[in-house]
Amino acid sequence: MKRWQVMIVVVGALTATALAWTFFNTPASAPVEQGPVPTPLAWQAQIDTLAGDGVGGLRDGAGAQARFADPYALAVDAHGVAYIADAGDNNRIRRVYPDGRVDTLAGTGEGWRDGPGVQAQFHTPSGIALDAAGNVYVADTGNHRIRRIGPDGVVSTLAGDGVAGFADGAAAQARFDAPMGVAVDATGRVYVADTYNDRIRVIEPDGTVRTVAGGEHPGNVDGFGAESRLDTPVALALDSHGNLLIADLYNNAIRRLSPDGMLRTQVADGSVMSGPLSVAVTHDDVLYVGDINGKVVQVSTQGHQVALAGVSPQPRFARPSGLALDAQGGVYLADAAAYRVHRLRPLDIGAVPAPALTGPAADAPLPVTAGRWPLAPQDGWHEVVGTLGEVRGNFSGESRHHLHGGFDIRGDVGQRVLAIADGKVDSAFASWSVGGQAEGLALGRLKYIHMQVGRDPRGQAFDPRWQQVLGPDGKLERVRVRRGTRFHVGEPLGSINRMAHVHLSVGASGFERNAVALGFVGYADAFAPRVTSVEVLDDQDLPIKAVGTAPVVVPRQGPGVQIVVEAWDQVDRNLPRRRLGAYQVGYQILDAQGQPLAGYEQPRFNIVFNRMPPQDSATVVAYAPDSGITVHGSAVTRFRYLVTNTVRDGLVETGRWRPDALPAGDYVIRASVRDYSGNEGVGARDLKITLL
Repeated sequence: MKRWQVMIVVVGALTATALAWTFFNTPASAPVEQGPVPTPLAWQAQIDTLAGDGVGGLRDGAGAQARFADPYALAVDAHGVAYIADAGDNNRIRRVYPDGRVDTLAGTGEGWRDGPGVQAQFHTPSGIALDAAGNVYVADTGNHRIRRIGPDGVVSTLAGDGVAGFADGAAAQARFDAPMGVAVDATGRVYVADTYNDRIRVIEPDGTVRTVAGGEHPGNVDGFGAESRLDTPVALALDSHGNLLIADLYNNAIRRLSPDGMLRTQVADGSVMSGPLSVAVTHDDVLYVGDINGKVVQVSTQGHQVALAGVSPQPRFARPSGLALDAQGGVYLADAAAYRVHRLRPLDIGAVPAPALTGPAADAPLPVTAGRWPLAPQDGWHEVVGTLGEVRGNFSGESRHHLHGGFDIRGDVGQRVLAIADGKVDSAFASWSVGGQAEGLALGRLKYIHMQVGRDPRGQAFDPRWQQVLGPDGKLERVRVRRGTRFHVGEPLGSINRMAHVHLSVGASGFERNAVALGFVGYADAFAPRVTSVEVLDDQDLPIKAVGTAPVVVPRQGPGVQIVVEAWDQVDRNLPRRRLGAYQVGYQILDAQGQPLAGYEQPRFNIVFNRMPPQDSATVVAYAPDSGITVHGSAVTRFRYLVTNTVRDGLVETGRWRPDALPAGDYVIRASVRDYSGNEGVGARDLKITLL
């Protein structure tokens, strides 16, 4: 072998040895640090309840037994502790720990007082934010101030002189008008959604207050500074780029204020979102929005929207007014009108979510009204002209358009509508539809509808609490009532409009209770509901007719049949023509001798209007075709109940009676109808059938 060949072999051997030694002796390299994982889109949500038993009140302790009055907004720290602005009658800042335990950080009753947390007072705290130093910032809506709770628990006023108004400048002289949103950036700037001034304000670290967006009047204009317009901004969130996201309630939009002062519309009206109450933003700019219709909407960076909750089959919330994110991407939610705090987490693809407990407790105490009526005399009888669950049509010929969601009391046009209970406005969307037939006011859990809100028949406001917003033409566009405004029993809330009755609802939208349970003074009902017919529909939903006087022949085989019971009710002293809907409707199956079959010893009351079902589909599930007012000009409403379906306790399910388990022969279908007072229906209750 030549010398140069030997050298190549030697070098190759040495190189191989060195590489081998490096492979076996080099320590493992440190793992490459990964950034945050991308936010999943359109995920299936598991809704867990962290705290709150669904009943309004004040109780610290274990989450399942804790109670809140108005858990409006929340913020989550690095340890997973949620800070809650609990307004209503509590006016406290509460904490929910990762194990669900609840305690009170600051606040004791409604008022304004700085000092140690156990002595401090708030008035309707709304937005809440945290900084890295452990300070808690609170939009103290009813006090028109921004408050700060230090790490030592001492409460101080950061800005605002306590008078509703508008003024920039030094913190102690600045003025806000019921601010509801707050956010703080890494430099210590505190941003404020100055709700009823329709502006975004900033409190600089030196205490100076200045306006960064919005002008003198509400509107919807993108632009810089005072050139821009907002309409009732209620919540704020900062993204990782320093952009401020704004829930612009009446514009039904999410606006984005960039660090250069430019206000742009990021999510516009006309989408899945409907009336944003709360907003949160992830590290990669995905938005979560809670809206007035009980939805939580996810918005991708491309603008795609999907409802994670609030659209069937997902459950809805009562009023998702607060949203926040934890370090794992979990979504925390304050459901103010349900008195609960939830966490939403994504499930694996294909996983089925466990049943979620949302909305207020079904047996929560009703408002204390002492049986008052919303019209004078409040302790005297008034005619009832509509009850919860009645079928209603629209003006386009659809007779089964929606269910009636309240309790109607006849009154004269222009008559004053009076508060039946002390109450506090808890939403920035407290009044609606000015000038329309459905104009109304929400005062706590009670809604008063079909009135000119806050004004007499001439349009004059009762007092300064009713802020009238006029358009460029001088016409009334809206009546504003600040969140935190209180009204007392007997105070006028409006005057009856052309509908000539007051519609009274109890409970959050989608969770209304039957107002008859309030127990009005002088209300009496000894009238037995009238059953006018029982009918069977085939698998094409067509009536199965009898031949002559023979029983109706029903096939035993097939998908089953639907049973329809037509009935109506009245209450004492109603006009004879006034037909009301029934409270509960069901059926029994009897043998030919009239004895109930096994399993039918008691009526199956599948239709019970104890509360309003949340699904829009409930109308056509509860009522058969030809229900409602089916002939133009007719004053008689037909109530044809599909009693084999279920509309009860908030459930909405379709079903059929399956007679295939019974032998051929003769039977009787017996209708059972009851009103709220327990009167049993009379009339054509029995339908004789023959199963073949």
